[in-house]
Amino acid sequence: MQITRIETFLAPPRWTFVRVETDTGVVGWGEPVVEGRAEPVRAAVDVLAEYLVGADPMRIEDHWQVMTKGGFYRGGPVLSSAVAGLDQALWDIKGKHYGVPVHQLLGGPVRDRVRAYAWVGGDDPAEVRDAVTAQLEAGFTAVKMNGCGRMTPVASRAEVRAVLRRAETARQVLGDAHDFGLDFHGRVSPANARRLLPLLAEYAPMFVEEPVLPDHAHVLPDLVNASPIPLALGERLYSRREFLAPLHAGVAVLQPDVSHAGGISELRRIAALAETYGAQLAPHCPLGPIALAACLQLAFTTPNFLIQEQSIGIHYNRGAELLDYVVDPEPFRFDRGALLRTERPGLGIDVDEAAVRAADRKGHAWRNPVWRHQDGSFAEW
Repeated sequence: MQITRIETFLAPPRWTFVRVETDTGVVGWGEPVVEGRAEPVRAAVDVLAEYLVGADPMRIEDHWQVMTKGGFYRGGPVLSSAVAGLDQALWDIKGKHYGVPVHQLLGGPVRDRVRAYAWVGGDDPAEVRDAVTAQLEAGFTAVKMNGCGRMTPVASRAEVRAVLRRAETARQVLGDAHDFGLDFHGRVSPANARRLLPLLAEYAPMFVEEPVLPDHAHVLPDLVNASPIPLALGERLYSRREFLAPLHAGVAVLQPDVSHAGGISELRRIAALAETYGAQLAPHCPLGPIALAACLQLAFTTPNFLIQEQSIGIHYNRGAELLDYVVDPEPFRFDRGALLRTERPGLGIDVDEAAVRAADRKGHAWRNPVWRHQDGSFAEW
């Protein structure tokens, strides 16, 4: 078997898909994207395609090694995301060739259901109660929301109280039997994080995500020691080596992204590394159907998996939805807030190629907002 063609597609609202075709007719799909920087990732896929076209798609590990290490300059979100999407597609091909789901190729399932959470925004605290209630009524047992909007580096009492009100509102709606994650989104300075984490303890979030920016990883040991709440991070880390310091610091939940951190091949290694530290895996995935399908294959076979992010109905999805690009939505049907294991081959989904090609003709140029403080200076989004 040989790879004969590699194509990429920009699919609204903000995704990139890659199609890898073989001379036997087997086609694999992946999702290589950096949200807001889709075009550079698409170009990186084109460069890597020069190596892959004509190669045997079954040699996944060898290709991963060459794609990540074959250039003098390595790493970074653009390259690792391009590799991630191609890696997903190669696993998809291998599963389809053998007629088995990818989780069987990774050692077989350890669970039948994958618990997922729904996003409820949180930038606007006035919307939290209704949004959490709606997801609870939809059958979800967990939600996640942003802990704040823009926040000054040394927060006022009003800013602190607004964060606490969000958490209090979520806990009131959910009761004690359900969970919520609170995402600081890198908007919170180290000083504000030290102040907020102990105050949030009474509301018992499942975790606080990205308590500080990756730039401030050196403060993680102090935050872990000061926080009674499990800390989570990883969406802006791109290799297992970058996860070592957070694990040493005592971070409880790792959140690598299967479309950023080297794909299925690297995420399974990150999961194994986390297991040796007693940490859990909760993959980041506010993306499209192929990324979610890849996450599910990992979740079914990962012992220390905690919960799965997913983007159906997320506030970023304007102009298109995850289910718009699949032939059959059944693999993404929720059962009491969980996704069920199937034995469909490869990544377990059938991509609607006609819909993808039509979407690419329209394309997208999604960019994240640029926020500013009241004095006009840059604010973290």
